[in-house]
Amino acid sequence: MLHRNAEQHGDRPAISVVGDPGPALTWRQVRERVAALARGLADLGVQAGDRVLIMMSSRPEHWLVDLALVHLGALPSTVYATLSADQLAYLAAHSRARLVVLEGAEQLRRWRPVLAQSSTVERVVVLDANAAPPDDPAFVAYDSVLATGAVAHAADPSAFDATWRQVTSQDPVTVLYTSGTTGDPKAVALSHLNVIYQAACLEATVPTPDHADSVAYLPLAHIAERMLGIYNVVYRAGHVHICADPTNLLPALQEVRPASFFGVPRIWEKMATGLQVRVGGLPTEQRAGVQRATDVALTVHKHRETGSPVPADLAGEFAALDDAVLRPIRAILGLDATIWPGSGAAPIPVEVLRTLAGFGVGVLEVWGMTETTGTATINTPDRFRTGTVGRPNLGMEVRVAADGEILVRGPLVCLGYLEDTGAIAPATDPDGWLATGDVGVLDSDGFLTITDRKKELIINSSGKNISPAHVESLIRSNPLVGYVAAIGDRRPYVTALVVLDEEMAPIWARGQGLGVLGYRDLATHPAVVAAIEAVITAANDKLSRPEWVRRFRILTEPWTAESGELTPKLSMRRAVIAARYADVIDAMYADEPSP
Repeated sequence: MLHRNAEQHGDRPAISVVGDPGPALTWRQVRERVAALARGLADLGVQAGDRVLIMMSSRPEHWLVDLALVHLGALPSTVYATLSADQLAYLAAHSRARLVVLEGAEQLRRWRPVLAQSSTVERVVVLDANAAPPDDPAFVAYDSVLATGAVAHAADPSAFDATWRQVTSQDPVTVLYTSGTTGDPKAVALSHLNVIYQAACLEATVPTPDHADSVAYLPLAHIAERMLGIYNVVYRAGHVHICADPTNLLPALQEVRPASFFGVPRIWEKMATGLQVRVGGLPTEQRAGVQRATDVALTVHKHRETGSPVPADLAGEFAALDDAVLRPIRAILGLDATIWPGSGAAPIPVEVLRTLAGFGVGVLEVWGMTETTGTATINTPDRFRTGTVGRPNLGMEVRVAADGEILVRGPLVCLGYLEDTGAIAPATDPDGWLATGDVGVLDSDGFLTITDRKKELIINSSGKNISPAHVESLIRSNPLVGYVAAIGDRRPYVTALVVLDEEMAPIWARGQGLGVLGYRDLATHPAVVAAIEAVITAANDKLSRPEWVRRFRILTEPWTAESGELTPKLSMRRAVIAARYADVIDAMYADEPSP
């Protein structure tokens, strides 16, 4: 496909960096550089089947190195930038990588203790040549690899073509290490067929044009960004705009105005909160006008959700209000041209989806995992149901086991798990079913609802099964809350550890006249405690009695991947949280609360 893009779409833009005034790399230029890098990496000894670990930020060189390795039949594996030396050592040992590609001084600092002990890593390619030890032959500059390879490719272009044409659709295209919320990460091997089939599914179900612009802001260690930022872009000959700093996502969206945008739930939650704050600050008359427009938009959204025709007079009113009121608001988010706004990777509160739908941003949830190449189920613009994760993707089968676990089968299921021997072990049972670890229900129309992770279900001391994700979702729908962990396994009642949202809590505090406060002061301020108590009371009104949160504590330090409570994908590490805050948790059960 890269060959096709260079031949048929050679002058079209392929890769650029948001905010960089320089020209984009065209598809012809991308292929030329990939060919040069592939030859240069081959000169370093990289062969088909080799595993190569990459630690680089989002930048064009990351894309190019990845594609070059793929053309050699090697297995690129991007690792999260937040991993500790111990975690990197595990990946290096497990993958038996002979080559590592690093960006610069920060990445080298994390890798130094690993490189000093590794028995497998032979060479290190460093993008920033100044960061590498000057007299160590194990280190080689990226520019040197590119230049050496360019000379070799110019002398014999047929060598590159002969190498990549040996790659088959069943060969691995990448290995992605899962976040390891419950143990050592698994090395998921995905095939060329897996990722191209996923791209074909997106093309068939999401009506976006060829050569569309997209924004890449998630790490390439994340299956969503790999699919949407690399493989789908190659498949559709699109133009990916790299947003190197996720904090600049809003300006990036405003600059690019993408046809589709995948946002993890926290992105959508922050957008919904921002819109509510913005509208709440409008003069009364303007606020009433926006409210009317959002009411009409929600009514249209519900018609579409149920499959009922939108009455002509309602459609006309919506079109007028959308043009006059809602589209300009979406333009503030850079989403005025977005056809498919998607969400996945974690649960998103229904209230957030409804808020965004009122502004004409009909976010469609998908569900899957690294092992299913991203999406196994999908809501589509013409068939969706809010609060569900959609219906099985094309060619995929989904069923629910007797214990509630979701099982999937089909062409999106990975090759298996890479073992430290280099072999790939099946991830499925003999009949091809993958046990996902998620618990859910299928309705009569085939829409799937995820209720929790199988290993995370709370079974209280009375034997009642409780979904912590459901409890947490209701509490987390409030913008004050960044994270919440529901506790209660083998306990008499449910409690919660609450972490404030580092961005929204200070804004809320200033709006309440509390002044400028640091995180610790906010977490202990009586007004904040009272506000969180009100949030939990409101959540309890929507929960059954055994699910009620009887006590809570607001923690005085935020959770991050670096501090250990979160994975690099910002999922909670429940075992770490339970151990680290054992005293806080035990204190909430010190004496029985009143019923």
